[in-house]
Amino acid sequence: MSSQKAVSGQQQTMTIPERELPISYQPDVVVLGGGAAGVAAAIAASRNGASTLLIEQRGYLGGMGTAALVPAFCPYTDGEKPVVRGIGLDLMETMKLASGDEFLSMYKDRLDWVPIDVEVLKRVYDDAVLESGAHVLFHTLADQVLMDEGHIQGIVISNKTGRSVVQAKLYIDATGDADIAAMAGVAFDKGGNEAELQPGTMCFLVCGADKDRYDRFLAETGQKSSLIETIQEAMRNGDLPDGRKRISGTAWISKSVVGFNFGHIFGIDGTNTEDLSRAAIEGRRLIERQLRFLHKYVPGFEQAHLVHSGDQIGIRETRRIVGDYKLVVEDFINARTFEDDIARNSYFIDIHLANAQSTMIVKHLDPGESHGIPYRCMLPVGVENLIVPGRSVSSDRPVQGSVRVMPNCFAMGQAAGTAAAMIAVDTALQSRLGFRQVDIPDLQQRLIEQGAYLGDRSKIGNGKERIGESKEIVFEEETS
Repeated sequence: MSSQKAVSGQQQTMTIPERELPISYQPDVVVLGGGAAGVAAAIAASRNGASTLLIEQRGYLGGMGTAALVPAFCPYTDGEKPVVRGIGLDLMETMKLASGDEFLSMYKDRLDWVPIDVEVLKRVYDDAVLESGAHVLFHTLADQVLMDEGHIQGIVISNKTGRSVVQAKLYIDATGDADIAAMAGVAFDKGGNEAELQPGTMCFLVCGADKDRYDRFLAETGQKSSLIETIQEAMRNGDLPDGRKRISGTAWISKSVVGFNFGHIFGIDGTNTEDLSRAAIEGRRLIERQLRFLHKYVPGFEQAHLVHSGDQIGIRETRRIVGDYKLVVEDFINARTFEDDIARNSYFIDIHLANAQSTMIVKHLDPGESHGIPYRCMLPVGVENLIVPGRSVSSDRPVQGSVRVMPNCFAMGQAAGTAAAMIAVDTALQSRLGFRQVDIPDLQQRLIEQGAYLGDRSKIGNGKERIGESKEIVFEEETS
């Protein structure tokens, strides 16, 4: 039998016999995806009184932060104060305390770019979700959504036990790729005007490095950890491939263990398994080349040894749902506040180059500035009992390049889970529940009481959604 992919002028098909499936779980709320948004959503829903099931395809939680080894949390602050608080900030602080004295001495007071201690973080997530009362089901995928007139009636899951149906009141799609929304027929956008997507990165972890020697090298050469001059020299010598001329991220877990966000794999669609398979192979090959570069060019890494590469390529961008409101770049630039804000974002617009010849697109807000993330951009048009927190929210491409990071996903997940619980346990609401039934002021008050930050709500007046005057939109590009 050939292992080659079926090829013909017309897609070949097979009819699967009709069969009855058992209903395996009937929670109030089911959360699909155990990344930052899903973890926060499950904790929030359960803490607020809803029976909650969290379904994750791997054997651990954390999404890109653990599966893809993203080496550090993006900033929680706007440069002056934390704008992501609540569950997301608590989880990072818990990880710090559990990572040992050396880690704590290095990062105790830091809130931005805190390195991720992956194995510790996995346990922190396990404990937090279980302590909230939520139930976790690992090694499980949803492969079908059962719809009835704009409502999800159930989802079909597959795992070692077999196939079964999960029937909940409310569904939270925290897959990061809007997988459930897409199966439910929700419209979505993907990529740029020419279908270009941000590249993937195969992050990795090494041991045997010498941080003190490395720090002296930086001081002597005047370079930052991005190592722009050293990277460019290696590219000129043919020791690194063309692409971004700097290291995106270096995160020291200890004086000898360090994680890297380094290099790109281009032309990857994270919703295409063929692409993900190619990226895994190319990513591991690129790491081998990068390790040789570190040995040859970077003092302190002569004895560095690869101990872990990502279980999958790190994905920055896939689907963006069509929601009740589309967050756009003008909202970001003007630091807009909305009547239905459920989170604040201050992370810069960060669109990685789509190919080796292009450049990064970035845009920062001023220190102390942030914009609101409205509840409506998590609500997919056409489905009532589904909400989509995380990087797949309804936005244009530039804004997605900003809201996609883990702290923001925590904040959106907490809001989604809290809303789900408020609706699910409200005895005044009957059948065919939906996320548009939530009382927004009550939701906002609940979030604030439970530690979230929504900015200065007194700035909203007369129903206006814009705070401040419009500013000209000028993006920045990396030139080196």
